[in-house]
Amino acid sequence: MTAPLALIFLALGLSVALVFPFQTLFLTDAVQASPLQVTLFLLAAPLSSVLVSWWVGNFSDRRPVRRHLIIGTALAGAVAALGTAFARDFWVVLGLTVTATALAGAALPQLFAYARVSFQDAGRAAMAMSGLRTLFSLSWVAGPFLAALLLEAGTFTLVYGVAAGTYGLAALIAWRLLTNQQAAAAPVETAEPVPDDNAPRRVIVLSVAAFALLQCVTALTVQALPLFLDDELGRSVSDAGLLLGVCAALEIPLMLAFGFLSTRFSLRRLMLAGPVFTLAYALVVAFSSELWVLIAAQLVNAAGIAVVQGLGVSYMQELLPRQPGRASTLFTNAFPAGAMLAGPVLGLSQQVGYRTAYLTSAGLAVLALVLLLAARSSYSGQTSAVLGPLRRPSL
Repeated sequence: MTAPLALIFLALGLSVALVFPFQTLFLTDAVQASPLQVTLFLLAAPLSSVLVSWWVGNFSDRRPVRRHLIIGTALAGAVAALGTAFARDFWVVLGLTVTATALAGAALPQLFAYARVSFQDAGRAAMAMSGLRTLFSLSWVAGPFLAALLLEAGTFTLVYGVAAGTYGLAALIAWRLLTNQQAAAAPVETAEPVPDDNAPRRVIVLSVAAFALLQCVTALTVQALPLFLDDELGRSVSDAGLLLGVCAALEIPLMLAFGFLSTRFSLRRLMLAGPVFTLAYALVVAFSSELWVLIAAQLVNAAGIAVVQGLGVSYMQELLPRQPGRASTLFTNAFPAGAMLAGPVLGLSQQVGYRTAYLTSAGLAVLALVLLLAARSSYSGQTSAVLGPLRRPSL
């Protein structure tokens, strides 16, 4: 079961990595969209993805149709990419984005939910999930570079055509190699009593809010980096590519390392390290004036991303052990929600300086840490009754 899931994660990751980095360029150059239309698109795309993924996630937990949903969402991605490959009217592209592309966005949380159920008897679900998430990250190492080569060799039609093919490949693998599952998932087996109910609503709300803030910080620090280097340090855009490449390369082994640590330590403790790493990175960048300092800081940046991206979905799934689809969707929806929050902060930074973006990121990281600590205190005294699966033997 691991090999088919790994192939699907790679295929879906490559599909997204091919088109997402050049989306704005496609709108401005190929579609000739106005600034107002680009703004509308950048708001409508994540909002529609959140709404559709939420509906699909809730539906998947009620009926044993997760395999069919993975196939359907992958095929929707193929239709969206193929249609976008030839569409040059803004409203047609927007229509495809808020329907077929939004539906394709539900594929990843459904894969996480499917994997959760598949690995529930292994006793090392978080480590397995981190490994699969690493494959998705690996596809992002190759995807943008491949897209750039395709743009040089042809046009956006070629880029979106290849993306349609990889979506189709993911659907084919799911159709031939995945099996049907039961609608409800049992919690991961542990040495301690396993609860029957989900975590308290307050814990879930605080945790989701913390993840949204952390995803906002990720989006903000990435988007502000080229502008910060140019405006504050007088460096070139290629230096931003260097930093992002170093971070991406470090994320992969760190995700695997934290996945291993999740078999030895409580997920709750490990998740608290995420905002701490994020805070440290934001402060280093905010007060740095040398490129070598930023290069060294990518180790801390990658560690924060590895904790949040690699373990966050497992954390949410253990808060909602009977609803892996809803849990996975809550986590993955935090990214588009965070990206929308990052926009106004980046706009403000253009007026007052890009160090402000990183100081704001530091403040958001502190707030995320406070929310995670508040969530932890909310189930103090009821850990064994409600959040038993979050407890693992620790050193």
